Amino acid sequence: MKKTLFATLLLTSSIFATVNVATTYNYLGEVTKAIGGDLVKVDVLANPKLDPHFITPKPSLIGKLRREDLLIINGGQLEIGWLPPLLKRANNSKIDNGGRGFLDASGAVTLIDKPVNVSRAYGDVHPDGNPHYALSIDNITPIAELISMKLSQIDPANGAKYSANFKTFKSNIERLKSKLAPIIKGCQGKKVIQYHELFNYALDAFGAEKVSNIEPLPGISPSSKHTLELINIMKSQKIDTILQDVYHEKRTAKFIANKTGATIKIIPHDVGATNTANTIEEFYTEVATKICQ
Repeated sequence: MKKTLFATLLLTSSIFATVNVATTYNYLGEVTKAIGGDLVKVDVLANPKLDPHFITPKPSLIGKLRREDLLIINGGQLEIGWLPPLLKRANNSKIDNGGRGFLDASGAVTLIDKPVNVSRAYGDVHPDGNPHYALSIDNITPIAELISMKLSQIDPANGAKYSANFKTFKSNIERLKSKLAPIIKGCQGKKVIQYHELFNYALDAFGAEKVSNIEPLPGISPSSKHTLELINIMKSQKIDTILQDVYHEKRTAKFIANKTGATIKIIPHDVGATNTANTIEEFYTEVATKICQ
């Protein structure tokens, strides 16, 4: 009787076992929830409405990291300014870089804009390449597959479930891409100005062209001289779209728009960055619609 009860308790605990996962950004959290379902508990470390380069390392985040089985990061050194101190203080060997419970999602994609030289003279450049790859819908499926494989490694007993959930996720993304295709078609040859080197992956996927940035160099605030140069470029090339993220100052974009008649498009950089992009589907729909229409 006791043996039977003990075996039942073990089986029950196995069925309802949860993998504790931390993701650095919200889009990774949403993908992990889609793949893991009720088998995972996800903590997202960064607020999606804030600059992803600079997240305040709150003590509460250390407590979360201490109990996680898996940490999924964006990589491309996007977290380099805030994550390492948190990991050091959390002292959880499972999720340290190189540990069994550590996953760098950038391993699923090919990074672009890799600098030839790394120097402060070129602004806040990322040596591994542009880390904002999640802005392209083409990259989200390989990221999801990598997460599915990692969850299966951490929790092999439920590998079949993770694999099945990935197939469903992949099908949903393919349907979304078909739905967005007519919208994206309007981007072919379109020229835009953006504030930061943020939307390059989406622009490449859409066939649009980034002519310049409001930042003269990554992480460097725009000067009056550079702003006037942008105005002249936009007038001469008849560029009527400025892509603005939610976390940089908007004063400069408004000034340029006032001088050129251009339209400012506020575009999310992450799921939840705007109030109308709270799911993966809403996020990619908003990115495509605002850039291409």
